[in-house]
Amino acid sequence: MAARAHEAEPRTSARALWKGAISFGLVNIPVEIHSAEDRRSFQFAMLDKRDFSPVGYKRYSKKSGKEVEWGDVVKGYEYDKGQYVVLSDEDFKRANVKATQTIDIKAFVDADAIAPEYYETPYYLSPSGRGSAKVYALLRETLRTAARVAIAQVVIRTTNHLAAIAVDGDALLLITLRYADELRGTDGLDLPAARAAGVSTKEIELAKRLVDDMTTEWKPGDYKDTYHRDLLARIREKIRKRQTHEITAPEKEPEGKPRSAEVVDLMALLKRSLEAKPAKHTASPRASGKAALRVVTGGRAAKPTPRRKRA
Repeated sequence: MAARAHEAEPRTSARALWKGAISFGLVNIPVEIHSAEDRRSFQFAMLDKRDFSPVGYKRYSKKSGKEVEWGDVVKGYEYDKGQYVVLSDEDFKRANVKATQTIDIKAFVDADAIAPEYYETPYYLSPSGRGSAKVYALLRETLRTAARVAIAQVVIRTTNHLAAIAVDGDALLLITLRYADELRGTDGLDLPAARAAGVSTKEIELAKRLVDDMTTEWKPGDYKDTYHRDLLARIREKIRKRQTHEITAPEKEPEGKPRSAEVVDLMALLKRSLEAKPAKHTASPRASGKAALRVVTGGRAAKPTPRRKRA
């Protein structure tokens, strides 16, 4: 075969991505940051479709045209046309030593006050070094008891992140957040009002019945990335059928009116959905045991300012 799709190896969170301390008033808590994600993805080779040979990329000098090894590559900022200032890891550190070594807590907010669109990436925080376990546990249990999350800022690599620190079982979870000016407003979106869209009270009541019947306790383990499995099955199917060098053409769209132009009888669809509904689950207003971070849309901030670029 000219190319194979590889499944990414599961990553462990044992290796620290960052080491420093949480600054909490006059208290410093030495911690390490670990990845909390284990995303499964495919790694695809780029091929020349004429002969299916792998396509490679080289780093080369735009001055000499010669290839440059990774060990000879440094970062540079273009301060004038064709003029660069070289920046090493030490330069990024010296720009603000405290920011690169400290998770600086700025405030505490209710656990359900942050709107979901602000959340980005989760990380685990673990205590680091002697004497850190007690102050780590103190912050964790204080947040749990008060039902609060800490709002902090931290520099990871070369980016200054806004972040929330929340309780996740026995761990403290650091979740990077978007700044308000990194979110776009809804201006320009054609969002229908309920009355203008013709939504009736009976349709809302039927839809609510369907929602109630499908309401259950949040169990993240019940949901799987089925597309990953389906794509792997498609890859194996092409190998089995000896279609490894066959470029699959898109299927033709059926003739007739596009689906969006069809008139939909919502009441009929809702009634059919209720008739075919799965067995009712027992809803639980609270997850048992673990004091997880709660997210609601009611904590939405005011209209964001224009989007800014991050360094």
